[in-house]
Amino acid sequence: MHPILLLYAAIALVVARALYAVLVAALSPTRHIPGPFLARFTRLWYFYSVWKGQAEKDNIRLHRKYAKHGQFYAPIVRLGPNMYSIIEPDKQVYGVGSKMRKSDWYEGWKHPSPDRWTMFPDRDIKRHNDTRKKFQNLYALSTLKSYEQYVDDCANIFQDKLGELASSDEYVDMAHWFQVYAFDVIGAITYSKRFGFLDQGKDVDGIMQALDSNMPYSTLVGIYAWLHPYLYEVLQRIPGSGAAGRQKLMNFTQMNKETREAQRRTWDLEGKGVEEKPDGTPEDFLDKLLDMKDDPQKGVTDYHCFIMGLSNIIAGSDTTAVSLSSVLYYLIKTPRAMQKLREEIGWRTEQGLCEADRVSFQDSQEMKYLQACIKEGLRLHAAVGLPLWRVVNEGGAEICGEFLPAGSEVGINGWVAHYNQDVWGPDADEFRPERWIEAEEEGRDKLRYLETYYLPFGLGSRTCIGRHISYLEMTKLVPQIVRKFDFELQRPDSEWSCKNYWFVKPADFHVRVKRLEKQE
Repeated sequence: MHPILLLYAAIALVVARALYAVLVAALSPTRHIPGPFLARFTRLWYFYSVWKGQAEKDNIRLHRKYAKHGQFYAPIVRLGPNMYSIIEPDKQVYGVGSKMRKSDWYEGWKHPSPDRWTMFPDRDIKRHNDTRKKFQNLYALSTLKSYEQYVDDCANIFQDKLGELASSDEYVDMAHWFQVYAFDVIGAITYSKRFGFLDQGKDVDGIMQALDSNMPYSTLVGIYAWLHPYLYEVLQRIPGSGAAGRQKLMNFTQMNKETREAQRRTWDLEGKGVEEKPDGTPEDFLDKLLDMKDDPQKGVTDYHCFIMGLSNIIAGSDTTAVSLSSVLYYLIKTPRAMQKLREEIGWRTEQGLCEADRVSFQDSQEMKYLQACIKEGLRLHAAVGLPLWRVVNEGGAEICGEFLPAGSEVGINGWVAHYNQDVWGPDADEFRPERWIEAEEEGRDKLRYLETYYLPFGLGSRTCIGRHISYLEMTKLVPQIVRKFDFELQRPDSEWSCKNYWFVKPADFHVRVKRLEKQE
């Protein structure tokens, strides 16, 4: 075919596609739902919003922009031709018995092969439920005791590093240090060994870089999920790409799993059980997985062991690191709250209710103000910053006062829920831990109402399975560092900047660390 004819054919195809998009938008039964003009015809508006790394701010801005008289937020706004952001955690969408499955956006978070899947992006509701039931005990509150020693070991090293940083009198990136802490903790919990990030204060073997490159790739390619198999096939061969980063994490997980299996065979030959490891460490997450695999009644496969180990590494570091950064940042910005927290820790230590050099998880649960500070920090800066997309089932559904036809993608963004003044009051933008204590004193109904709109770890049947481990790390570390160190922001008069590629990661959380004088 002549080149000019190919050009005309391409132009005609683009024009036809544009006219089709306009026709669909004009005839859509949801055409009255407000949103950016471009979002009526294409996902490019949403793609650009996510690409900038500021989607959580754009999301809040739209709900406020289209609010009618007497409303703080518009109940529902458009983010794409068939994509709607809502402000209510509707039970039809997120309830434990909801039949609305995750949208194809989550395909970008898995290997494109149809037989490869992990818990987080799994769109098969039954398979996800079955997998969750198999392993939820490994993440339960009752199991945390077996992981606590690993957290203590890493917390002690982290405090030693803070002491060294305090001696330098230089500004340091606390987001980075929380990241290396969280990585070493999840490595210890999963494999009985730290990755060594804390010791070196930097990435080891490019694991952090692999995770960082995977995040924007998965976040963006999921918007056009049909591209994922083709892009992944090419990009996995290009070092530094998101697909190559994911492949590296998969290889890393498989290597650790195979190493442990070889160790266990050696222990068996020597007549030793897992509980008698040569280094004396407690049974870790991987051992628990492999024990389950060895029990035919558990129905745990080799692939299950692989995907759960991979999930720990991918989700178990960023979430905790961002959350720790959030809590400490707002405590520094709110000296009154920092002082009140230190007073609570000091009083409990004086009364013998808390050890001087270690805070047990059980003791931390009795620190009401500590718990309130953590919840408030995660409310103002949730780790996840994009809508939790679900697909409306056949027959459609009425959501937030609008009927959405089958196939519509609908989601709530935790940031939208957490800044809603109709829920949190006129001081919704403020860090005020007391709101949680006041709600509890006011009555269970009030606290339950606030918790309905509190979703830093998701909600419903897809709530983050590892959230208790994250809380374990936070509730043990935060009181330890704030009672021994003070922190000075490098730019105290301005807000920190963050990049949102699913996780809203701080980009400039630089502080000067100082030792606190011992109180007589």
